[in-house]
Formats: sequence, C-alpha cells, structure tokens
Amino acid sequence: MAPYTPGEQPRPGERLIKLNTNENPYPPSPRVRRAVAHALDGGAIRLYPPPRADDFIAAASRVYRMPRAMILAGNGSDELLGMLFRAALGAGDKVAYACPTYSLYDTLASIQQARVVAIPYPRDFALPLEALARARARLTIVCSPNSPSGTVVPKHDLARLAGRLDGRLLAIDEAYVDFAEENALDLVRRLRNVVVLRSLSKSFSMAGMRLGLCFAHPSIIEVLLKAKDSYNLSYLAVAAGAAALEDAAWMRRNVARVRRTRAAAQARLRRLGYEVPESSANFVMARMAGCDLAPIASGLRRGGILVRYFATPALRDALRISIGTPAEMSALFRALAPLTRSLVAKRIASRG
Repeated sequence: MAPYTPGEQPRPGERLIKLNTNENPYPPSPRVRRAVAHALDGGAIRLYPPPRADDFIAAASRVYRMPRAMILAGNGSDELLGMLFRAALGAGDKVAYACPTYSLYDTLASIQQARVVAIPYPRDFALPLEALARARARLTIVCSPNSPSGTVVPKHDLARLAGRLDGRLLAIDEAYVDFAEENALDLVRRLRNVVVLRSLSKSFSMAGMRLGLCFAHPSIIEVLLKAKDSYNLSYLAVAAGAAALEDAAWMRRNVARVRRTRAAAQARLRRLGYEVPESSANFVMARMAGCDLAPIASGLRRGGILVRYFATPALRDALRISIGTPAEMSALFRALAPLTRSLVAKRIASRG
C-alpha cells in the first residue's frame, strides 16, 4: 500500500515561510497556555488521562449545544477518521468519495482492504451527488470545505445525499468549516446516518496538540468507541482543548483575519492568470490548466517558501497555498510573480 505523504516540515534551524500544511498563522488563545501550565503544575501527567476526555467533551457539548453522548474526542480528526474506517469497513466493503480530495482516505481504505469508489469532481468542484448516491457504498465521505480545492458543499445538498443513502453512513469532514459561511452540524441532530468530523488544528491554531471531535447519533458513537484506543488523548491535550473551546471568540477573530487575507490572495492570484476556485478554507488552490506547476513549487522552495504541490495527474496543474500573515503572503507574491511570468513565457514559446 502507498502511505499518506504529509507536507514537508522544515528541519531544525531552517527558516522557511510555511504555506504548505494549512496551519493557522496566529497563536491559540492565551487560555490554552495557562491551562497547559496548570496541568503540568498539578502533577496529573503521572496518571492516565480520562478515557473519554471528559473536560474536552463537556466544553464541546456547551459550545456546540450537543449532548455528550453524541460526541467523541480524537487525537486529531485523522484518528477519528481511522476509527470510522475500522468500525464501518471490512475487506471488500465499498467506500465512496469525490476526488481529488484528502488523500488520507485512500490510505485508510487500503488498511481495511476496502473498495474505493472514486467519483471525479468536475472542474468547478460541484459535488457529484447522484454518482455518490448510486455507488451505494457502506461509507460515503464528503470533505467540505474540500482539500485541496477549498470549495464548500451547500448544506441542502448534503442533506439530500444523506437521504439518498438509505441509512448508509455519510461522514462529513469539516476540518476547515470555521472558515466557511455555513456548516452541517445540525444534520447530525436530524439524520441518524450523518457523522460530522471537526478539527482544532486549523481554526483554533492547535495543530501541534492533535485534537478532533466527532458528532454522531449515540448509537454510532457507541460503535466507534469499540475502535478507539484506551487513552487516546493526553492529559495536556484534554486541558488545552477545553480551554480553546471556551475561548471561541479568540478563534473567530483569527478566522476573520485569515478570511480577509484569503480574499486578497485570491484576487492577486487571478490577476497573475491562475484559475482559483472560491475558497471557504484557510488555503486557496491556484491552477493553470494544462501546465505542470512543479517548477513553480520548486522555485518557491529555493526562495524559502513552501507550498503544496501534488504530483498526480489530476493536480499537476495546481498548487495549494495556505493563508499566512499579510507579510508572509506579500513575500509569496514577490517570489511567485516572476516565476509565473517565466513559466507562461516558456509555454507560449513552446507553442510558437
């Protein structure tokens, strides 16, 4: 099987502008630091943490107005995805999703020896709802906002898809949803076959703490608990997660800053000639149809800037660019503009 390939991480002491793994450029709430310090001072880390991450779940219940029995905490939403695949899929079972999307799904399906029904997205990344419904998969996944496109699926389309699945599971991966205008969390309250996954890595600036949440009907949560590691969240993570959720206002201020910078970045990329789907995430995708953008990614890397390039047939003409601070984005465009002009000139010359 092919392993999941994460984005490049700078080596110790290496100074790079990191726009390749969709981290938040702003720090988490000060309450997080205080909560972690308090947890360390209390000496509780000599003990096992609560198996169900009680304080974190309680905070999530208050913030999202969801009963605790409908919430499961994970070591990032990636672990929750792993639980879902293990609990729902056996060898030969079908899992369906539209592509290109988060490539970890492929790895998790391989581990389970599941059959992947990969439905191609159209160029505009509109959800292929009918094709997904016809797949009749045991598990259907929709990443919304999608990675790498940043596009969001309207909630009414997700509700329609859930209704077409005849009770089969629909998992909605909302890792980036705090940067969007709407979310699908209320579908969990209305539809028993809907699972919503969230992450604190992006909007809450907690990528290094590895925190995720799963919302589903209590009967689904009970099954997922069978696939959970005994103590999957550390004591420090539980304390940090609860503190972060309790200061959601801090998160929303950071999200507003990212969204302003995102709008400016999309406009500048389009002026440079890139096709940019309207993003509802903390990144944008820049495409140039029929043009392999590997030289652009390599040129930026030589200039000390990391962006995400996917060496696959469907995405060779695209870069995924995380939204950094205004200063980081200015540095990106200073480097990107001449690289783009050079590539376009070579492309014209090759046709000529």
